[in-house]
Amino acid sequence: MNNWPNFTESELTCSCCGENNPNIEFGELMDKVQDLRTHLGFPFKVTSAYRCPDHPIEAKKDKHGQHTVAAIDIAVYHEQAHKLLTAAMEMGFTGIGINQKGSYNQRFIHLDMRDSTPTVWSY
Repeated sequence: MNNWPNFTESELTCSCCGENNPNIEFGELMDKVQDLRTHLGFPFKVTSAYRCPDHPIEAKKDKHGQHTVAAIDIAVYHEQAHKLLTAAMEMGFTGIGINQKGSYNQRFIHLDMRDSTPTVWSY
């Protein structure tokens, strides 16, 4: 059972092995994501959360990405994407990736709490 009422365990586990994220940082991130969800008042569909180091996407990278520590991708577009982006920046998320092109079912916003300088990028 997780501590985040708007997100299921299956949404947050690795899609290749079914493992839960063991990192303390993930709990801290999800507390902020739950606050964001509560603040905005509309549901979030999670497209990717934890990825183990063996996950096919992470295994291709020279250095494992934020999803092996604490990150989440949320399917969102149009007005909800704008609202989510604005609130995420106000709430202090420090890693924000934006993919808002192509078909609607491929659009998402990535959120994490990296230690480095706040960063925004597009895919």
